[in-house]
Amino acid sequence: MTQDATTGRRTGVSTSPRTAAMWAAVDDVVRERADQLGRSLRVIDLGGGTGGLAVPLAVAGHDVTVVDPSPDALASLRRRAAEAQASARVSAVQGDADTLASLVGRDRPDLVLCHGTLEYVDDPAATLSRIAEVLAAGGILSLVVPQRSAAVLARALAGQFAQARAALDRADGRWGDGDPVPRRFDRSGVVRLVEAAGLTVKGAHGIRLFSDLVPSALVDSDADRAALLDLERAVAEHPEFSVLTHLGTSLHVIATRP
Repeated sequence: MTQDATTGRRTGVSTSPRTAAMWAAVDDVVRERADQLGRSLRVIDLGGGTGGLAVPLAVAGHDVTVVDPSPDALASLRRRAAEAQASARVSAVQGDADTLASLVGRDRPDLVLCHGTLEYVDDPAATLSRIAEVLAAGGILSLVVPQRSAAVLARALAGQFAQARAALDRADGRWGDGDPVPRRFDRSGVVRLVEAAGLTVKGAHGIRLFSDLVPSALVDSDADRAALLDLERAVAEHPEFSVLTHLGTSLHVIATRP
């Protein structure tokens, strides 16, 4: 078991299929970049909230600044970091994408996480441009957004066919005015946004293909969760079945600044 995998279990980020899928999405990126640089990473977690990813990364030895507009979320982040004895490596800053430039001096971030945030901002293109501006040369953006296709499938399977059609047809990918998600994305649209910000897309694949469909009672052990994640990875890498990742609840995009 890798150090990052051990960290994930110790900090609780891999205790449910949903968070484990998110941790797995960032795990390989962090380890590869740290190996390239030969040091721990400088990380900004934009919209990182209570530190679900920031604290495990800090426990693994990286320096993480969480930028979030919610003071309550940042207070929870500080408590979580203290409980994990990682306070020295976690900084909590109230702000948003517009404040990123003021946080960065000569030590630009090696990695910016933007997970579950882009769908809430007023201008996704502007947010991605702000991220690109602060990234170090060769730095990495890890972007996770909700996929429209998953919502269409989920509403159809629930028998809500009109809502499925709305999610398919509406520009924002919502199934109706009661949809709690303000915006969903298509893969091609996200790639265009990222590239327009001046970043180079290295990969884009769906995650949580099965994690949100399998009843939790069927994945209540470490072995079950590991098997589920292994299946998701195998599907993503399979030349015939990788297309199924287009149905994942979330889309994970990795991009770099040239």
